[in-house]
Amino acid sequence: MTGVITLSAAAGAVIGVGICYVWLVNSQKKKFSHYELEAKAKAKAISNEAELLLQETEVKLKAKALEQEAEFQQRVAEVDERNRALILQRKELEREQEKLRVQYQELQEKEKQLKILESKKQVQIKEAVDKLQNIAALTPEEAKAYILEKVEEQSRSEVAAIIRRYEQTAKEEGEKKANYILAQATTRYAGEFAGERLINLVNLPSDEHKGRIIGKEGRNIKTLEMLLGVDIVIDETPGVILVSSFNLYRRAIATRVIEILVEDGRIHPGRIEEVHEKVEREFEQKTYEEGENILIDLGLFPMHEELVKLIGRLKYRASYGQNALAHTLEVAKLARVMAAEMGGDEKLAMRAGLLHDIGKALTQDLGGSHVEIGAELCRRYNEHPTVINAIYAHHGHEEPDSVESAAVCAADTLSAARPGARREVLESFTKRVREIEEIATSKPHVQKAYAINAGREIRVFVNARKMSDNEAVLLSKEIAKEIQEKVQYPGEIKVNVIREIRATSIAK
Repeated sequence: MTGVITLSAAAGAVIGVGICYVWLVNSQKKKFSHYELEAKAKAKAISNEAELLLQETEVKLKAKALEQEAEFQQRVAEVDERNRALILQRKELEREQEKLRVQYQELQEKEKQLKILESKKQVQIKEAVDKLQNIAALTPEEAKAYILEKVEEQSRSEVAAIIRRYEQTAKEEGEKKANYILAQATTRYAGEFAGERLINLVNLPSDEHKGRIIGKEGRNIKTLEMLLGVDIVIDETPGVILVSSFNLYRRAIATRVIEILVEDGRIHPGRIEEVHEKVEREFEQKTYEEGENILIDLGLFPMHEELVKLIGRLKYRASYGQNALAHTLEVAKLARVMAAEMGGDEKLAMRAGLLHDIGKALTQDLGGSHVEIGAELCRRYNEHPTVINAIYAHHGHEEPDSVESAAVCAADTLSAARPGARREVLESFTKRVREIEEIATSKPHVQKAYAINAGREIRVFVNARKMSDNEAVLLSKEIAKEIQEKVQYPGEIKVNVIREIRATSIAK
């Protein structure tokens, strides 16, 4: 029993030792594994550090290479810049050399010319010496005659040029003087003629109506003159006032307006404007009816209504003192007779004659050439080409292209050139007055302009909202200066620039 216990104890001891050994072996394995891991980690760290060092070395090498490359490029650029500077200097030197070469050639050429001149001078000196030797053998009278002959030959062309210059100057001055004398004579004679052709008389029931026409502080007469564009003269003549204007149509409207106001008895600015509008409409209707009656009498219908109206308005237009409508009818009838004799179209010739001066109905309002205005009107309203050709041909702008057109040209000459048909004094006067009005209306912000007092005064109405008082003063000076430069006139012309503001309201 004891032996068994002993064996068991020994076995237990052996087992215990075995277990201890196993534990010890396992412990050593774990320890060795830990050391192995640490070794691997250290090796990996060393490897990573070596790679980082290698990379840093590569970066430094690349940076060094780039720096060297940049320095190399900079040096190359400096070399190129120096080369360019050298090239520019070389070109500049070449240009300087070329200039020197040219100057040298010019000097050589001048030297040659100097040699030629020197040789010519020697020849002339020799000739002069020979002439002096010849003259020395002459008597004083012969020498004097010889010198005068040479001087005359040399001076003849110069004298001729001087004579031509003075002749031209004398001609120009003579024309200016002649025009001035004609203008003075025309103007003086126009004074006698103005009363006959440029004035309408309006009879008044009593002198009391003169005061009504003048109005309080002159308001009524100012309104009349502003709206009607005429000069109203109220003097000591009992029962009569004068309406003066170079425009027949405007003067006729003004006369009728004043007559209606006198008959009505109510004369104030509002009533004046109302009557003026009514009379203008009446005159437009009247001119159309007169034109219509003329076309009916001549058998020339149809015709555009605007042309019909303008034919009637020719009654209030004069050319060199000859009534434009009477002249037109005369030309139309003469052209018809001549066209019939030559085998042409009578009605076409009469139509062309009736319309050949149609532009004159608008020249006082629009200005410009009545030929161009008339041709444009007839072209716009589809008149026959022969009519348009007659308008151009009767003043030489075109050649007549038909029998009818030639008949109109001949009829126009016969009507205008017959003794007593025209008086040029009126035309020169009205032309001057029209030029004065056109100068004023050409300025900016001018609404209306009327020449009154036989052309010795002009009234200019401006837009008060667009022009100040100071600008109105400057405008009057500008107009006066332009009239002085462009228009010939006797005496003085007074320029009045009128600026006013109207406020209108309606009470309902």
